[in-house]
Amino acid sequence: MTEALHAVSTAQRPLRVRIAPSPTGDPHVGTAYIALFNYVFARKQGGTFILRIEDTDQERYTAGSEAAIFEALRWLGLRWDEGPDVGGPCGPYRQSERLAIYKEHVELLLARGGAYRCFCTRERLEKLHAEQTASKSSHLGYDGHCRDLSVADQTALLVAETPFVVRLRVPRDGVTRFVDHLRPEPIEFENRLVDDQVLQKSDGYPTYHLANVVDDHLMGITHVIRGEEWITSTPKHVLLYQAFGWEPPAWHHLGLLRNADKTKLSKRKNPVSIFHYRELGYMPETLLNFMANLGFSMGADVERFTVEQMIEAFEWSKVSVGGPVFDPAKLEAFNGADIRAMSIDALYDRLQERVLAPARIKALLAQAQERVHRLDDFIPYLSFFFGGSLDYAPVLDKIKAPAGKSNAEAAQLLDDYAQEIERDNQARSFTAPALEAFSRDFCQRHAVKPKELFMLLRLGVSGRTASPALFDTMALCGKDRCRTRLRDLSGLLRQRG
Repeated sequence: MTEALHAVSTAQRPLRVRIAPSPTGDPHVGTAYIALFNYVFARKQGGTFILRIEDTDQERYTAGSEAAIFEALRWLGLRWDEGPDVGGPCGPYRQSERLAIYKEHVELLLARGGAYRCFCTRERLEKLHAEQTASKSSHLGYDGHCRDLSVADQTALLVAETPFVVRLRVPRDGVTRFVDHLRPEPIEFENRLVDDQVLQKSDGYPTYHLANVVDDHLMGITHVIRGEEWITSTPKHVLLYQAFGWEPPAWHHLGLLRNADKTKLSKRKNPVSIFHYRELGYMPETLLNFMANLGFSMGADVERFTVEQMIEAFEWSKVSVGGPVFDPAKLEAFNGADIRAMSIDALYDRLQERVLAPARIKALLAQAQERVHRLDDFIPYLSFFFGGSLDYAPVLDKIKAPAGKSNAEAAQLLDDYAQEIERDNQARSFTAPALEAFSRDFCQRHAVKPKELFMLLRLGVSGRTASPALFDTMALCGKDRCRTRLRDLSGLLRQRG
Protein backbone atom coordinates (compact mmCIF):
# COMPACT_ATOMS: atom_id res chain seq x y z
CA MET A 1 0.00 0.00 0.00
CA THR A 2 1.29 3.45 -0.93
CA GLU A 3 0.50 5.98 1.80
CA ALA A 4 1.10 9.68 2.43
CA LEU A 5 -0.23 10.39 5.89
CA HIS A 6 0.36 13.61 7.80
CA ALA A 7 3.88 13.52 9.24
CA VAL A 8 4.90 15.12 12.52
CA SER A 9 7.80 16.86 10.81
CA THR A 10 5.39 18.93 8.69
CA ALA A 11 4.14 20.65 11.81
CA GLN A 12 7.72 21.29 12.91
CA ARG A 13 8.67 23.21 9.77
CA PRO A 14 7.95 26.95 9.42
CA LEU A 15 4.40 27.24 8.09
CA ARG A 16 4.29 28.26 4.42
CA VAL A 17 1.21 28.31 2.18
CA ARG A 18 0.62 29.51 -1.35
CA ILE A 19 -1.88 30.28 -4.03
CA ALA A 20 -0.87 29.57 -7.61
CA PRO A 21 -3.29 31.13 -10.12
CA SER A 22 -2.87 30.84 -13.87
CA PRO A 23 -2.88 34.09 -15.90
CA THR A 24 -5.56 32.94 -18.33
CA GLY A 25 -8.27 35.59 -17.97
CA ASP A 26 -9.85 37.88 -15.45
CA PRO A 27 -9.16 37.03 -11.79
CA HIS A 28 -11.85 34.58 -10.63
CA VAL A 29 -13.75 34.83 -7.35
CA GLY A 30 -12.71 31.21 -6.78
CA THR A 31 -9.08 32.38 -6.70
CA ALA A 32 -10.02 34.99 -4.11
CA TYR A 33 -11.85 32.36 -2.05
CA ILE A 34 -8.83 30.05 -1.94
CA ALA A 35 -6.51 33.01 -1.33
CA LEU A 36 -8.61 34.14 1.64
CA PHE A 37 -8.28 30.83 3.49
CA ASN A 38 -4.55 30.58 2.76
CA TYR A 39 -4.04 34.16 3.92
CA VAL A 40 -6.08 33.74 7.12
CA PHE A 41 -4.36 30.47 8.05
CA ALA A 42 -0.90 31.97 7.48
CA ARG A 43 -1.70 35.05 9.57
CA LYS A 44 -3.26 32.95 12.34
CA GLN A 45 -0.13 30.80 12.61
CA GLY A 46 2.44 33.51 11.96
CA GLY A 47 3.39 31.80 8.71
CA THR A 48 4.25 32.92 5.18
CA PHE A 49 1.72 33.52 2.39
CA ILE A 50 3.16 33.09 -1.11
CA LEU A 51 1.82 34.07 -4.54
CA ARG A 52 3.14 31.96 -7.41
CA ILE A 53 2.16 32.43 -11.05
CA GLU A 54 1.59 29.19 -12.97
CA ASP A 55 2.10 30.43 -16.52
CA THR A 56 3.43 27.40 -18.38
CA ASP A 57 0.18 26.86 -20.32
CA GLN A 58 1.13 29.08 -23.23
CA GLU A 59 -2.02 28.27 -25.23
CA ARG A 60 -4.33 29.68 -22.54
CA TYR A 61 -2.07 32.52 -21.39
CA THR A 62 -3.52 36.01 -21.90
CA ALA A 63 -1.49 39.19 -21.76
CA GLY A 64 -2.17 41.41 -18.79
CA SER A 65 -3.68 38.64 -16.67
CA GLU A 66 -0.77 38.49 -14.24
CA ALA A 67 -1.03 42.21 -13.49
CA ALA A 68 -4.79 41.77 -13.12
CA ILE A 69 -4.24 39.05 -10.48
CA PHE A 70 -1.99 41.40 -8.51
CA GLU A 71 -4.50 44.24 -8.82
CA ALA A 72 -7.50 42.15 -7.77
CA LEU A 73 -5.86 40.61 -4.71
CA ARG A 74 -4.48 43.96 -3.59
CA TRP A 75 -7.93 45.51 -3.93
CA LEU A 76 -9.22 42.80 -1.61
CA GLY A 77 -6.40 43.47 0.85
CA LEU A 78 -4.90 39.96 0.59
CA ARG A 79 -1.21 40.90 0.64
CA TRP A 80 1.40 38.23 0.00
CA ASP A 81 4.81 37.92 1.65
CA GLU A 82 6.65 36.44 -1.33
CA GLY A 83 5.85 36.61 -5.02
CA PRO A 84 6.94 37.73 -8.50
CA ASP A 85 6.60 41.42 -7.71
CA VAL A 86 7.92 41.45 -4.12
CA GLY A 87 10.61 38.78 -4.41
CA GLY A 88 11.64 36.34 -1.72
CA PRO A 89 14.18 33.61 -0.97
CA CYS A 90 12.54 30.90 -3.12
CA GLY A 91 12.19 32.66 -6.46
CA PRO A 92 11.65 32.86 -9.31
CA TYR A 93 7.91 32.89 -8.57
CA ARG A 94 6.83 32.56 -12.20
CA GLN A 95 6.88 29.03 -13.56
CA SER A 96 7.98 30.23 -17.00
CA GLU A 97 11.21 31.37 -15.34
CA ARG A 98 11.82 27.97 -13.72
CA LEU A 99 11.98 25.73 -16.81
CA ALA A 100 15.59 24.68 -16.17
CA ILE A 101 14.58 23.55 -12.68
CA TYR A 102 11.81 21.34 -14.05
CA LYS A 103 14.04 19.80 -16.72
CA GLU A 104 16.63 18.96 -14.06
CA HIS A 105 13.98 17.20 -11.97
CA VAL A 106 12.60 15.31 -14.98
CA GLU A 107 16.08 13.94 -15.63
CA LEU A 108 16.31 12.94 -11.98
CA LEU A 109 13.02 11.01 -12.21
CA LEU A 110 14.10 9.30 -15.43
CA ALA A 111 17.37 8.24 -13.82
CA ARG A 112 15.51 6.84 -10.81
CA GLY A 113 12.95 5.00 -12.90
CA GLY A 114 10.07 7.03 -11.51
CA ALA A 115 9.24 8.28 -14.99
CA TYR A 116 9.71 7.16 -18.60
CA ARG A 117 9.73 8.57 -22.10
CA CYS A 118 6.62 7.98 -24.20
CA PHE A 119 7.01 8.20 -27.99
CA CYS A 120 3.37 7.47 -28.89
CA THR A 121 1.91 9.65 -31.62
CA ARG A 122 -1.25 11.71 -31.25
CA GLU A 123 -2.95 9.41 -33.74
CA ARG A 124 -2.20 6.31 -31.66
CA LEU A 125 -3.46 7.97 -28.47
CA GLU A 126 -6.67 9.13 -30.17
CA LYS A 127 -7.27 5.60 -31.51
CA LEU A 128 -6.62 4.15 -28.04
CA HIS A 129 -9.11 6.54 -26.45
CA ALA A 130 -11.75 5.71 -29.08
CA GLU A 131 -11.28 1.96 -28.50
CA GLN A 132 -11.47 2.32 -24.72
CA THR A 133 -14.62 4.42 -25.02
CA ALA A 134 -16.26 1.98 -27.44
CA SER A 135 -15.50 -0.99 -25.20
CA LYS A 136 -16.66 0.91 -22.11
CA SER A 137 -13.34 0.20 -20.43
CA SER A 138 -13.15 0.86 -16.69
CA HIS A 139 -9.95 2.80 -17.30
CA LEU A 140 -9.77 5.61 -19.84
CA GLY A 141 -6.10 6.45 -20.00
CA TYR A 142 -2.70 5.58 -21.31
CA ASP A 143 -2.04 1.85 -21.73
CA GLY A 144 1.69 1.91 -20.88
CA HIS A 145 2.77 1.09 -24.44
CA CYS A 146 6.19 2.77 -23.99
CA ARG A 147 6.52 1.98 -20.30
CA ASP A 148 9.00 -0.87 -20.72
CA LEU A 149 10.83 0.03 -23.93
CA SER A 150 14.34 -1.36 -24.03
CA VAL A 151 17.32 0.95 -23.78
CA ALA A 152 18.19 0.09 -27.38
CA ASP A 153 14.71 1.00 -28.64
CA GLN A 154 14.70 4.26 -26.71
CA THR A 155 18.14 5.17 -28.01
CA ALA A 156 17.09 4.52 -31.60
CA LEU A 157 14.01 6.70 -31.21
CA LEU A 158 16.03 9.48 -29.62
CA VAL A 159 18.67 9.34 -32.36
CA ALA A 160 15.83 9.61 -34.90
CA GLU A 161 14.64 12.71 -33.01
CA THR A 162 11.22 11.17 -32.45
CA PRO A 163 9.08 13.53 -30.35
CA PHE A 164 8.30 12.27 -26.86
CA VAL A 165 6.67 13.20 -23.59
CA VAL A 166 7.74 12.08 -20.14
CA ARG A 167 5.20 10.15 -18.05
CA LEU A 168 4.95 9.25 -14.38
CA ARG A 169 5.48 5.54 -13.72
CA VAL A 170 2.43 4.77 -11.56
CA PRO A 171 2.47 1.42 -9.67
CA ARG A 172 0.22 -1.12 -11.36
CA ASP A 173 -1.21 -2.53 -8.14
CA GLY A 174 -2.04 -1.39 -4.61
CA VAL A 175 -3.61 1.88 -3.57
CA THR A 176 -2.44 5.40 -2.92
CA ARG A 177 -3.92 6.84 0.24
CA PHE A 178 -3.69 10.31 1.73
CA VAL A 179 -5.29 12.31 4.52
CA ASP A 180 -7.36 15.35 3.66
CA HIS A 181 -7.56 17.31 6.90
CA LEU A 182 -11.03 18.62 6.04
CA ARG A 183 -12.52 15.16 5.64
CA PRO A 184 -13.15 12.48 8.28
CA GLU A 185 -11.54 9.49 6.56
CA PRO A 186 -8.36 8.95 4.50
CA ILE A 187 -8.97 9.03 0.75
CA GLU A 188 -7.91 6.03 -1.34
CA PHE A 189 -7.35 5.58 -5.07
CA GLU A 190 -6.60 2.25 -6.72
CA ASN A 191 -3.31 2.68 -8.55
CA ARG A 192 -4.57 0.71 -11.57
CA LEU A 193 -7.06 3.55 -12.15
CA VAL A 194 -4.45 6.32 -11.89
CA ASP A 195 -3.12 7.35 -15.29
CA ASP A 196 0.59 7.45 -16.12
CA GLN A 197 0.32 11.21 -16.13
CA VAL A 198 2.36 13.32 -18.57
CA LEU A 199 4.95 15.30 -16.60
CA GLN A 200 6.79 16.97 -19.45
CA LYS A 201 5.25 17.80 -22.81
CA SER A 202 6.95 17.26 -26.15
CA ASP A 203 7.91 20.95 -26.29
CA GLY A 204 9.88 20.57 -23.07
CA TYR A 205 7.37 22.45 -20.93
CA PRO A 206 6.25 20.85 -17.68
CA THR A 207 2.63 19.96 -17.02
CA TYR A 208 0.80 21.34 -14.02
CA HIS A 209 1.43 18.21 -11.98
CA LEU A 210 5.21 18.21 -12.19
CA ALA A 211 5.69 21.97 -11.80
CA ASN A 212 3.23 22.10 -8.92
CA VAL A 213 4.98 19.40 -6.88
CA VAL A 214 8.51 20.61 -7.63
CA ASP A 215 7.63 24.20 -6.77
CA ASP A 216 5.77 23.30 -3.59
CA HIS A 217 8.74 21.27 -2.37
CA LEU A 218 11.43 23.79 -3.29
CA MET A 219 9.40 26.64 -1.82
CA GLY A 220 8.93 24.76 1.44
CA ILE A 221 5.13 24.62 1.27
CA THR A 222 3.88 22.85 4.40
CA HIS A 223 0.11 23.00 3.77
CA VAL A 224 -1.63 22.88 0.40
CA ILE A 225 -5.03 24.58 0.66
CA ARG A 226 -6.91 24.41 -2.63
CA GLY A 227 -10.27 23.52 -4.18
CA GLU A 228 -11.75 20.03 -4.03
CA GLU A 229 -11.53 19.69 -7.82
CA TRP A 230 -7.87 18.81 -7.21
CA ILE A 231 -8.63 15.79 -5.02
CA THR A 232 -8.47 13.42 -8.01
CA SER A 233 -5.04 14.83 -8.87
CA THR A 234 -3.67 14.39 -5.37
CA PRO A 235 -2.70 10.70 -5.75
CA LYS A 236 -0.52 11.69 -8.71
CA HIS A 237 1.09 14.35 -6.55
CA VAL A 238 1.55 11.93 -3.67
CA LEU A 239 3.26 9.47 -6.01
CA LEU A 240 5.49 12.23 -7.33
CA TYR A 241 6.56 13.19 -3.82
CA GLN A 242 7.42 9.57 -3.19
CA ALA A 243 9.30 9.22 -6.48
CA PHE A 244 11.48 12.15 -5.47
CA GLY A 245 11.81 10.93 -1.89
CA TRP A 246 10.24 14.09 -0.46
CA GLU A 247 7.83 14.62 2.41
CA PRO A 248 4.41 15.75 1.15
CA PRO A 249 2.54 18.72 2.60
CA ALA A 250 -0.65 18.51 4.62
CA TRP A 251 -3.68 18.57 2.29
CA HIS A 252 -6.81 20.71 2.73
CA HIS A 253 -9.35 20.72 -0.13
CA LEU A 254 -12.03 23.40 0.20
CA GLY A 255 -15.53 22.97 -1.18
CA LEU A 256 -16.12 24.02 -4.77
CA LEU A 257 -18.06 27.28 -5.20
CA ARG A 258 -21.43 26.57 -6.80
CA ASN A 259 -24.36 28.30 -8.46
CA ALA A 260 -27.77 28.19 -6.80
CA ASP A 261 -28.60 25.04 -8.82
CA LYS A 262 -25.51 23.34 -7.30
CA THR A 263 -23.59 23.34 -10.58
CA LYS A 264 -19.99 24.53 -10.60
CA LEU A 265 -19.75 28.31 -10.45
CA SER A 266 -19.14 29.53 -13.99
CA LYS A 267 -19.31 32.73 -15.95
CA ARG A 268 -22.15 31.28 -18.05
CA LYS A 269 -24.52 31.50 -15.07
CA ASN A 270 -22.95 34.04 -12.71
CA PRO A 271 -20.42 36.84 -12.99
CA VAL A 272 -17.17 35.31 -11.70
CA SER A 273 -14.67 38.11 -12.27
CA ILE A 274 -13.47 39.90 -9.14
CA PHE A 275 -13.43 43.07 -11.24
CA HIS A 276 -17.13 42.66 -12.01
CA TYR A 277 -17.94 43.13 -8.34
CA ARG A 278 -15.44 45.94 -7.93
CA GLU A 279 -16.67 47.89 -10.95
CA LEU A 280 -20.34 47.56 -9.99
CA GLY A 281 -19.78 49.05 -6.56
CA TYR A 282 -19.25 46.14 -4.18
CA MET A 283 -16.81 46.86 -1.39
CA PRO A 284 -13.77 44.63 -0.91
CA GLU A 285 -14.34 44.01 2.79
CA THR A 286 -17.94 43.01 2.05
CA LEU A 287 -16.91 40.59 -0.69
CA LEU A 288 -14.37 38.98 1.66
CA ASN A 289 -16.94 38.70 4.46
CA PHE A 290 -19.42 37.12 2.05
CA MET A 291 -16.88 34.59 0.77
CA ALA A 292 -15.71 33.76 4.29
CA ASN A 293 -19.27 32.78 5.16
CA LEU A 294 -19.32 30.30 2.28
CA GLY A 295 -16.87 27.99 4.02
CA PHE A 296 -16.27 29.26 7.56
CA SER A 297 -18.52 29.57 10.59
CA MET A 298 -17.88 32.00 13.42
CA GLY A 299 -20.57 30.19 15.39
CA ALA A 300 -23.66 31.56 17.18
CA ASP A 301 -25.17 32.50 13.78
CA VAL A 302 -22.66 35.35 13.39
CA GLU A 303 -22.39 36.26 9.70
CA ARG A 304 -20.88 39.73 9.76
CA PHE A 305 -17.21 39.87 10.66
CA THR A 306 -13.91 41.28 9.42
CA VAL A 307 -10.90 39.38 8.11
CA GLU A 308 -9.09 40.30 11.32
CA GLN A 309 -11.88 38.73 13.37
CA MET A 310 -11.77 35.64 11.15
CA ILE A 311 -8.03 35.33 11.75
CA GLU A 312 -8.55 35.59 15.50
CA ALA A 313 -11.24 32.87 15.52
CA PHE A 314 -9.83 30.61 12.80
CA GLU A 315 -9.74 26.85 13.36
CA TRP A 316 -10.02 24.16 10.71
CA SER A 317 -12.88 22.61 12.68
CA LYS A 318 -14.95 25.69 11.74
CA VAL A 319 -14.42 25.15 8.00
CA SER A 320 -17.10 23.36 5.99
CA VAL A 321 -16.63 21.73 2.58
CA GLY A 322 -20.31 21.21 1.78
CA GLY A 323 -20.82 22.74 -1.67
CA PRO A 324 -20.86 26.49 -0.81
CA VAL A 325 -23.40 28.41 -2.91
CA PHE A 326 -22.28 31.76 -4.32
CA ASP A 327 -25.54 33.72 -4.10
CA PRO A 328 -25.25 37.21 -5.68
CA ALA A 329 -28.51 38.28 -3.97
CA LYS A 330 -27.01 37.60 -0.54
CA LEU A 331 -23.83 39.44 -1.50
CA GLU A 332 -25.92 42.41 -2.58
CA ALA A 333 -27.79 42.33 0.74
CA PHE A 334 -24.47 42.29 2.61
CA ASN A 335 -23.20 45.22 0.54
CA GLY A 336 -26.38 47.23 1.09
CA ALA A 337 -26.18 46.68 4.84
CA ASP A 338 -22.56 47.82 4.87
CA ILE A 339 -23.42 50.96 2.89
CA ARG A 340 -26.19 51.83 5.35
CA ALA A 341 -23.82 51.31 8.27
CA MET A 342 -21.31 53.86 6.94
CA SER A 343 -21.16 57.49 7.95
CA ILE A 344 -22.08 59.97 5.22
CA ASP A 345 -18.48 61.20 5.13
CA ALA A 346 -17.14 57.65 4.67
CA LEU A 347 -19.76 56.94 2.00
CA TYR A 348 -18.85 60.14 0.18
CA ASP A 349 -15.18 59.12 0.21
CA ARG A 350 -16.01 55.70 -1.25
CA LEU A 351 -18.08 57.27 -4.02
CA GLN A 352 -15.31 59.70 -4.82
CA GLU A 353 -12.82 56.86 -4.92
CA ARG A 354 -14.71 54.59 -7.33
CA VAL A 355 -17.98 55.85 -8.80
CA LEU A 356 -17.26 59.58 -9.00
CA ALA A 357 -13.51 59.47 -9.54
CA PRO A 358 -12.54 62.78 -11.23
CA ALA A 359 -10.75 61.11 -14.16
CA ARG A 360 -13.81 59.00 -14.98
CA ILE A 361 -16.27 61.87 -14.62
CA LYS A 362 -14.19 64.07 -16.93
CA ALA A 363 -14.08 61.32 -19.55
CA LEU A 364 -17.89 60.97 -19.36
CA LEU A 365 -18.42 64.73 -19.61
CA ALA A 366 -16.32 64.80 -22.77
CA GLN A 367 -18.78 62.37 -24.36
CA ALA A 368 -21.84 64.38 -23.34
CA GLN A 369 -20.63 67.93 -23.88
CA GLU A 370 -21.62 68.13 -27.55
CA ARG A 371 -24.99 66.48 -26.99
CA VAL A 372 -26.68 68.30 -24.10
CA HIS A 373 -28.05 71.82 -23.80
CA ARG A 374 -28.42 72.36 -20.03
CA LEU A 375 -26.29 71.41 -17.06
CA ASP A 376 -29.20 69.44 -15.66
CA ASP A 377 -29.17 67.29 -18.81
CA PHE A 378 -25.78 65.77 -18.06
CA ILE A 379 -26.94 63.35 -15.37
CA PRO A 380 -29.89 61.86 -17.33
CA TYR A 381 -27.78 61.62 -20.48
CA LEU A 382 -24.95 59.80 -18.71
CA SER A 383 -27.10 57.61 -16.46
CA PHE A 384 -26.44 54.35 -18.33
CA PHE A 385 -22.72 54.63 -17.61
CA PHE A 386 -23.54 53.80 -14.00
CA GLY A 387 -25.15 50.75 -12.39
CA GLY A 388 -25.43 47.22 -13.71
CA SER A 389 -28.41 45.80 -15.58
CA LEU A 390 -30.66 48.04 -17.68
CA ASP A 391 -34.38 48.24 -18.41
CA TYR A 392 -34.81 47.33 -22.09
CA ALA A 393 -38.58 47.95 -22.14
CA PRO A 394 -38.29 51.34 -23.94
CA VAL A 395 -36.34 49.75 -26.82
CA LEU A 396 -37.89 46.28 -27.03
CA ASP A 397 -39.21 46.85 -30.56
CA LYS A 398 -35.71 47.80 -31.72
CA ILE A 399 -34.02 44.61 -30.45
CA LYS A 400 -33.85 42.38 -33.51
CA ALA A 401 -31.68 39.47 -34.57
CA PRO A 402 -29.34 40.10 -37.54
CA ALA A 403 -30.75 39.18 -40.94
CA GLY A 404 -30.95 35.44 -41.48
CA LYS A 405 -30.50 34.58 -37.79
CA SER A 406 -33.00 33.40 -35.23
CA ASN A 407 -33.29 34.98 -31.81
CA ALA A 408 -31.48 31.97 -30.34
CA GLU A 409 -28.64 32.41 -32.84
CA ALA A 410 -28.42 36.12 -32.06
CA ALA A 411 -28.27 35.29 -28.36
CA GLN A 412 -25.41 32.84 -28.99
CA LEU A 413 -23.65 35.52 -31.02
CA LEU A 414 -23.75 37.88 -28.05
CA ASP A 415 -22.58 35.12 -25.72
CA ASP A 416 -19.65 34.38 -28.02
CA TYR A 417 -18.78 38.06 -28.24
CA ALA A 418 -18.79 38.48 -24.46
CA GLN A 419 -16.62 35.38 -23.98
CA GLU A 420 -14.15 36.37 -26.68
CA ILE A 421 -13.70 39.79 -25.11
CA GLU A 422 -12.19 38.03 -22.12
CA ARG A 423 -9.89 35.82 -24.17
CA ASP A 424 -8.81 38.36 -26.79
CA ASN A 425 -5.47 39.94 -25.88
CA GLN A 426 -6.05 43.13 -27.83
CA ALA A 427 -9.55 43.72 -26.45
CA ARG A 428 -8.28 43.18 -22.90
CA SER A 429 -7.10 46.80 -22.86
CA PHE A 430 -10.74 47.73 -23.51
CA THR A 431 -9.95 50.92 -25.36
CA ALA A 432 -12.16 52.18 -28.17
CA PRO A 433 -9.62 51.44 -30.96
CA ALA A 434 -8.92 47.92 -29.63
CA LEU A 435 -12.64 47.19 -29.29
CA GLU A 436 -13.41 48.39 -32.80
CA ALA A 437 -10.64 46.26 -34.33
CA PHE A 438 -11.75 43.24 -32.32
CA SER A 439 -15.44 43.77 -33.17
CA ARG A 440 -14.88 44.12 -36.91
CA ASP A 441 -12.77 40.98 -36.92
CA PHE A 442 -15.51 39.22 -34.92
CA CYS A 443 -18.10 40.20 -37.55
CA GLN A 444 -15.94 38.80 -40.32
CA ARG A 445 -15.33 35.50 -38.52
CA HIS A 446 -19.01 35.06 -37.62
CA ALA A 447 -20.42 36.22 -40.98
CA VAL A 448 -22.53 39.04 -39.58
CA LYS A 449 -22.81 42.59 -40.87
CA PRO A 450 -21.09 45.12 -38.59
CA LYS A 451 -24.08 47.45 -38.76
CA GLU A 452 -26.40 44.77 -37.38
CA LEU A 453 -24.06 43.53 -34.63
CA PHE A 454 -23.10 47.06 -33.61
CA MET A 455 -26.76 48.02 -33.14
CA LEU A 456 -27.25 45.00 -30.88
CA LEU A 457 -24.14 45.97 -28.93
CA ARG A 458 -25.36 49.57 -28.57
CA LEU A 459 -28.79 48.47 -27.38
CA GLY A 460 -27.30 45.93 -25.00
CA VAL A 461 -24.70 48.23 -23.46
CA SER A 462 -26.66 51.49 -23.32
CA GLY A 463 -30.33 50.49 -23.55
CA ARG A 464 -30.66 53.21 -26.19
CA THR A 465 -30.68 53.48 -29.96
CA ALA A 466 -28.54 56.62 -29.80
CA SER A 467 -25.57 57.18 -27.53
CA PRO A 468 -22.01 58.45 -27.79
CA ALA A 469 -19.77 56.56 -30.22
CA LEU A 470 -20.30 52.84 -29.61
CA PHE A 471 -16.76 51.82 -28.76
CA ASP A 472 -16.13 54.92 -26.65
CA THR A 473 -19.33 54.03 -24.80
CA MET A 474 -18.20 50.45 -24.23
CA ALA A 475 -14.75 51.51 -23.06
CA LEU A 476 -16.22 53.97 -20.56
CA CYS A 477 -18.82 51.49 -19.31
CA GLY A 478 -16.02 48.99 -18.71
CA LYS A 479 -15.66 45.35 -19.65
CA ASP A 480 -17.55 43.84 -16.73
CA ARG A 481 -20.56 46.16 -17.06
CA CYS A 482 -20.66 45.45 -20.81
CA ARG A 483 -20.50 41.69 -20.35
CA THR A 484 -23.27 41.76 -17.75
CA ARG A 485 -25.56 43.72 -20.06
CA LEU A 486 -24.80 41.67 -23.15
CA ARG A 487 -25.64 38.56 -21.15
CA ASP A 488 -28.93 40.20 -20.10
CA LEU A 489 -29.76 41.01 -23.70
CA SER A 490 -28.84 37.47 -24.74
CA GLY A 491 -31.26 36.13 -22.13
CA LEU A 492 -34.03 38.39 -23.42
CA LEU A 493 -33.50 37.13 -26.99
CA ARG A 494 -33.61 33.51 -25.82
CA GLN A 495 -36.92 34.15 -24.08
CA ARG A 496 -38.40 35.21 -27.40
CA GLY A 497 -37.49 31.79 -28.84
